Amino acid sequence: MSLTIFLVLAVTVAIAAFIQGAVGVGFALICAPVIGLIEPELLPVSLLILMLPLNVYLAWRERPALDSKGTLWITVGRTAGAVAGVWIITRISAHDLNVFIGASTIAAALATLFAPSFMPGRNALMAAGAVTGITETATGIGGPALAMVFQHYRAPALRSTIALCFAIGEALSLVMLSVTGTITAAKFMSALCLVPPVIVGAFVSQHVHRRLNARLLRISVMAFAIVSGAAILYQTLVS
Repeated sequence: MSLTIFLVLAVTVAIAAFIQGAVGVGFALICAPVIGLIEPELLPVSLLILMLPLNVYLAWRERPALDSKGTLWITVGRTAGAVAGVWIITRISAHDLNVFIGASTIAAALATLFAPSFMPGRNALMAAGAVTGITETATGIGGPALAMVFQHYRAPALRSTIALCFAIGEALSLVMLSVTGTITAAKFMSALCLVPPVIVGAFVSQHVHRRLNARLLRISVMAFAIVSGAAILYQTLVS
């Protein structure tokens, strides 16, 4: 990895960690398209490694607002979905994975923007967990499905519950990917080099997350995701 690429990724990761810390979602939607464009071989391993400590911290930061029952049902569905995600990543080419990342990014962002208002029950939570397990294990992107089911929770409950669901799921996905040999030493070390920018972004979010216009920031994240996903699709399909 060249110094220029590292700096671009470091800035991207810091911004994404800040947004995840402020809104509750957005890290993977911002990072996955950028990484997919310049260092696609790092996906999805780098995202999962970087998100794990970030989400452990966010869940702990707002733990009094945590929805433990929602986390349970999400995790049940997430476990089944992770198996399907591992199956996908071991059977498709890098070209097809990029197409999947681009298309799933756009679809997920649009679904999150236009999802109707509702309060999720057990079946909705399990379904969201299953979708998250598939997409996060295969591409590193799992936030939109959780954002849809939790989007009308109070902000602290949304951030803490999604973060804990992520942390549990990311640990599960990393275990499964390590069994298949997907996690190499080079990928692991590249991800570790990007942990400091994650810490910086999370630290900044701690001091401003209560004062931000979360709705405007959320819409901005989704718009960025749609544009980035389209860029990945264009680059992959014309190459």
